[in-house]
Amino acid sequence: MQGLRSWLAPAGVVLMLGVLLPPGGSAARHYVFAQAVQFAVLAVVVPALVVLGAPWRFARPLADRLAMARSHRQSGVRTWIVLVGFIAVALAWRLPIAVNALVRYPVLTVVEAVTLVGAGCALWVELVESPPLLPGISRPQRAAFAAVAMWAMWASAYIMGFSGTAWFTALAHPAGHGLGTVADQEIAAGLLWAIPGLCFVPVVYVALITWLRDSADPDDELRAVALGESEAAGPRPPRGWRIPSA
Repeated sequence: MQGLRSWLAPAGVVLMLGVLLPPGGSAARHYVFAQAVQFAVLAVVVPALVVLGAPWRFARPLADRLAMARSHRQSGVRTWIVLVGFIAVALAWRLPIAVNALVRYPVLTVVEAVTLVGAGCALWVELVESPPLLPGISRPQRAAFAAVAMWAMWASAYIMGFSGTAWFTALAHPAGHGLGTVADQEIAAGLLWAIPGLCFVPVVYVALITWLRDSADPDDELRAVALGESEAAGPRPPRGWRIPSA
């Protein structure tokens, strides 16, 4: 498993280059669905792969100091700030004015990539283990935060998908020439549901299942302690037997 994780970060870098450079980057300036794939990969897929496969062993002293600093700060407040920041950055790049600017000024794609990957990595560090960096919130909270981030992206996709007009004027297609604008937006909406779902749903599932499994252990231990104390006090009297009062 450790050997597999070491390949995740390089895979994330390859995917990032794939959606930024031609032909992926060129397609993102002509089709809504390609632009949606570029956005989702930069915001969710690349950060997830980079954090899960981060090669901290090459910067162990720095990683250890960072992990120590994180452990001394209020993790709940920090995670809320990270979540709100991620949602704000992600939704800002889905606004029509932002997407239209990306199409007209391709250099802005570099800014989009830096901000989305940065905000995404900050979020995923709070959701999954990236030793020596560990999440500072409980597993149910991780599941909730992952779900909120996913729902925010779904809501944006829902609004665009059900728009009967061109949501991004710079990516509108002339009627009767290839893929229609509305169909393009509907495909993009489906991709913006599928890609975040494939990344965030496993986090929600694993966090909840692990929490439910681990939360049973303390109860078992308490019952074992209670049973031990009961046995130490001697055998219980038969049902209906009254112990004489002193």
